[in-house]
Amino acid sequence: MESLQDSPLFRPFAYIDGSWVAADSGEQIDVVNPATGEVIGRVPRLGRDETDRAITAAEASFANWKGLTALERADVLMKWHDLMHEHQDELARIMTLEQGKPLKEAAGEIAYAASFLRWFAEQARRVYGETIPAAKSNQRVLVIKQPVGVVGAITPWNFPAAMITRKAGAALAAGCPIVIKPASQTPFSATALALLAEWAGVPRGVFNVVPGKASEIAAALTESSLVRKITFTGSTEVGRDLMAKASRHIQKISLELGGNAPFLVFEDADLDAAVDGAMAAKFRNGGQTCVCTNRFLVQSSVVNAFCEKLAAAMNSELHVGDGTQPGINIGPLIDGNAVTKVSEHVQDAVEHGAHVLLGGNPHPLGGNFFTPTLVTDANGEMKVAQEETFGPLAAVFPFEDEEDAVAMSNDTQYGLAAYFYSRDLSRVWRIAEALEYGMVGINTGLISNAATPFGGVKASGLGREGGHQGLEEFVETKYLCIDLGE
Repeated sequence: MESLQDSPLFRPFAYIDGSWVAADSGEQIDVVNPATGEVIGRVPRLGRDETDRAITAAEASFANWKGLTALERADVLMKWHDLMHEHQDELARIMTLEQGKPLKEAAGEIAYAASFLRWFAEQARRVYGETIPAAKSNQRVLVIKQPVGVVGAITPWNFPAAMITRKAGAALAAGCPIVIKPASQTPFSATALALLAEWAGVPRGVFNVVPGKASEIAAALTESSLVRKITFTGSTEVGRDLMAKASRHIQKISLELGGNAPFLVFEDADLDAAVDGAMAAKFRNGGQTCVCTNRFLVQSSVVNAFCEKLAAAMNSELHVGDGTQPGINIGPLIDGNAVTKVSEHVQDAVEHGAHVLLGGNPHPLGGNFFTPTLVTDANGEMKVAQEETFGPLAAVFPFEDEEDAVAMSNDTQYGLAAYFYSRDLSRVWRIAEALEYGMVGINTGLISNAATPFGGVKASGLGREGGHQGLEEFVETKYLCIDLGE
């Protein structure tokens, strides 16, 4: 495969006020291919001063951008969407080189990311107000929606394109300019999107990308009175800190944080369908997603049969390697720390009585590769029950009945996504309503869709992204009372 520098979309710069810039200090961040350990490029290591300039540029662009009609903003977003599809293969190649996911999966993410631009382009013209019957005959009462203002966004490395467009699509559709801090591991997906946004006609200052020092950039965003909205995807620990700091200027905030997703399999389930769903829900992106299954809870009467079928599917369908190579569907983990965490979770599970049915070790390829692993007889004392593993470890916990399954599922601080398989319609309703999660997949392991509200409860965050709810996060509601006189 050609080097990243050969890509027409490769931009090793920050993007501020429509210009490609370096860091004031000249500092750079090495971007490493997790499959090979090779430095594939360098990106500026920005700090507070450059971020402040991006915020100022965004504020300066706000009046003109929100002054466009909804249709005019929608047209720009649709051009951006079309350009993403036109350059899908190149965007996927950039993503695979810096993030590691297989090319086919990366191309799928580009299509998914583009779908948010299309969805919010369509929603831009549906920011409806309302009229309310007035208490007095000479008054008229209306409600309108207006853009909140400059948005500060902090996005993760695991979905380096989709987590940007899911935020930026909604913000721009509402009329808000945005300053994005992408993950340092995956900045080139962000700058490629900035280039396409420029080609699509997004005005200068409306879309800014500031890679660099996370603490300084976050501080600049939360301490600026010009920034009226913070949106973050990442760990619960960082989310708590951002939420506290956003209180200084009473910034609106939405947080998509950690998860500990249960996947319940009841004895009446179609086990073959459940295994198919398990493969999708667990091993997409090598298990490095906030909604991927962290705990398989399987009714004891079918647990052995389920484990046998899942092990067979893992053996035959999962192929580990460099994501640029054909036939690979499990790439590397993002870095050595991720490998260490998965190894610790496997070791801890064994020490607490689990049995390794498949895998259990770093992959023979070495580096950041880990063998897809299946452990049985897991219990609540294990780290895998309490912490988000973020890797290709499937841990199976037996349960006896519905009450037991619901209690085990909800025994966590998190509440992002949950899944369950059952063919009993009454049970479907009971379990769906009892699970304390923002999203529930029923007889499916894939739930993400641009048209639906994505988000969690409890320590998994605040607010929703996607759906019509996602655009509401970027507007303020204004009440107008008009006195018509006598």
